[in-house]
Amino acid sequence: MAESLLSVGLDVGTTTTQLILSRLVAENRANSFAVPKMEITERNVIYESDIHFTPLLSAELVDGEKIRQIVEQEYNRAGIRREDVDTGAIIITGETSRKENAAAVLSALSDFAGDFVVATAGPDLESLLAAKGAGAYEYARQTGKRVLHMDIGGGTSNLCCCEGERVLYTACLNVGGRLIKLDAQGRITYISPQLAGLVSCREGQILEQAQAVQIAELLAQVLEVAAGLREPFDAYHKLITKGTQPPPMPGDCVISFSGGVADCIEKQLPWLGFGDIGPLLGQAIKRSRLCQGAYRLGSQTIRATVIGAGCHSTQLSGSTVFLQNVNLPMKNLPVAVLTEQEQCHPERYIHRKLEALEGIGVLAMPGWRAPDYGQICALADVICQQIGDRPCYLALQEDMAKALGHALALRLKPGTPCFCIDGVYIPPDSYLDVGAAVGSAISVVVKTLILSH
Repeated sequence: MAESLLSVGLDVGTTTTQLILSRLVAENRANSFAVPKMEITERNVIYESDIHFTPLLSAELVDGEKIRQIVEQEYNRAGIRREDVDTGAIIITGETSRKENAAAVLSALSDFAGDFVVATAGPDLESLLAAKGAGAYEYARQTGKRVLHMDIGGGTSNLCCCEGERVLYTACLNVGGRLIKLDAQGRITYISPQLAGLVSCREGQILEQAQAVQIAELLAQVLEVAAGLREPFDAYHKLITKGTQPPPMPGDCVISFSGGVADCIEKQLPWLGFGDIGPLLGQAIKRSRLCQGAYRLGSQTIRATVIGAGCHSTQLSGSTVFLQNVNLPMKNLPVAVLTEQEQCHPERYIHRKLEALEGIGVLAMPGWRAPDYGQICALADVICQQIGDRPCYLALQEDMAKALGHALALRLKPGTPCFCIDGVYIPPDSYLDVGAAVGSAISVVVKTLILSH
């Protein structure tokens, strides 16, 4: 029997703020002789807001009250109340997430956010949501091809590399169309600090089109480096965000684009038409190596991230979950992520990573495909030794949660809270909401709650 969920997505970005509502349908896709497999089978956008320019009090300050008014207005237009909404994400992305009052924006939206808010999207989560919202992840899944998706917005470019159903890596660059803002005469009204030392222009001067083209060409070359199409150079090292070093890509990779700049790749638009260098950056990308091979525009461009937030932030776990001594829902659980390599030596990493969390958290790891009984018992022994007196909360990607959960239950102290879920991908620096049952599965929302990146 199918179940329906109403989901909201709100993206407060560097340039624009937009909201969508979608209807998610979850149903069991397994046959009657197999373990139930609950999947979200339909994601139908039922309402799209106007695209609003993100309101600012100044170049550095987001106007939280006006954002609240936008959300209230769009809720009224859509004819919904907060209590009608089951799940979703409200995210603050790009340069906006670095504004001084990002926390005040979250506070202004708190009564609309309810329990489903995904606060400030870090680059991993934002990259994945954009790839899903633009259809790049689904394209990779259906074709089996390796796809590098670039969501190029006003302040940042978020990269997500997918192959089949696997996310290979994500990355973020300080490359966007609104790093320089211009008035109708071409006078510079704002230059992002990220461009310091890379451009010779300054606020207040007239930016000639030829100079603007050179800047756009430089930014396109930085994106070429990220795609493995050019050797790294100084501007690339200055513009890649801390902690992200994407590896070179093979030549047969399909490159996919979304974001406001993607709308300018195949259009010849007036270069001052949007008060920034976005149109020139789009045209520079079109001329670059990025578009000399296989490339595609996303099924959604400017709305990719908000559709990702509204339609793809909620996941369903696998159906072989294990729950003992826990009450759902559970909100804002910090996650300690073990990589595939670290999982090979869990005794070295589990305790240290859990100790670094803010309170009680979830241990996430890939798991093994079709593990044998000995592997499960050995892992359960190590986990129980390492968690101490903490509750035992586990999230895995591979289908092994019920077996591992039963092995843990035999080893944990009586009364220890324990859940073990699978079929969930969680990037680093994330938090997890574990919701109520949807059929035989569990609904989960992956969050990134950091206020800067």
